[in-house]
Amino acid sequence: MTNDRDVLTDRRPVIGICTALARARWGVWERDAALLAVSYIAAIQRAGGLALMLPPDGHFEQDPDEVLDLLDGLILAGGNDIDPACYGAKAHPETLHTVPERDAAELALARRAVARDMPVLGICRGMQVINVAFGGTLSQHLPEQLGHEEHRRTPGSFEGADHDVALIPGSLAARAAGEELHTTKSHHHQGVDALGSGLEVTGHSVLDDLPEAIEAPDRRFVLGVQWHPEADERSRILGTLVEAAREFKLEDARAQSDGRRRLTAAP
Repeated sequence: MTNDRDVLTDRRPVIGICTALARARWGVWERDAALLAVSYIAAIQRAGGLALMLPPDGHFEQDPDEVLDLLDGLILAGGNDIDPACYGAKAHPETLHTVPERDAAELALARRAVARDMPVLGICRGMQVINVAFGGTLSQHLPEQLGHEEHRRTPGSFEGADHDVALIPGSLAARAAGEELHTTKSHHHQGVDALGSGLEVTGHSVLDDLPEAIEAPDRRFVLGVQWHPEADERSRILGTLVEAAREFKLEDARAQSDGRRRLTAAP
């Protein structure tokens, strides 16, 4: 006979993944939509997770726990540039198509998820959200800084986008990738400038030493990667996040069986 705790722990860990807001067309319709590339969802499902899409919601800013209580892990996905006002800067001419309501919702979710010690993975824009959530800033147009376009070779495509990232031995990034020299698929024109407080850079591009992985060493799993592991079926990174979420879920089940609530920390 199974009990409620057995049913809870047998279920897939729920991974919330933040969506974009964009104009989209399907069938005869063209409407504003909450969008997410299916490659993110497929990667979560392959790893044994249950994907839950999270469109921007103004309530997240006041009460992020309302949705985080439903989750075992959080993914901050790629997408539009972050509004520079979020980190106290003026917009560069190449900073385009910002969506302030998405920024506000994701920053609130990221900060609270980190405070709860929930597993958090930031992908491309999501890595930048993590850095800003920790008080960091961004370089708004890397070609101007680096003198090349190698981090976004073909806009709108990952074809020919592979390049290597050197990961610090023993880091969460290296453990998640399963190697210290990791081939990645890249598509971005912005990156980390001033690093957020409490974060460490644990991966650099071999092209130009650009920071490409950041993490919070005092948390169980807070990792930002500047590349797109969901676009590479060989990547272990989303699977590692799902496994961290599974352990978080089990710890929560144990806490509930002991009459305690899910572990939280002050924001």
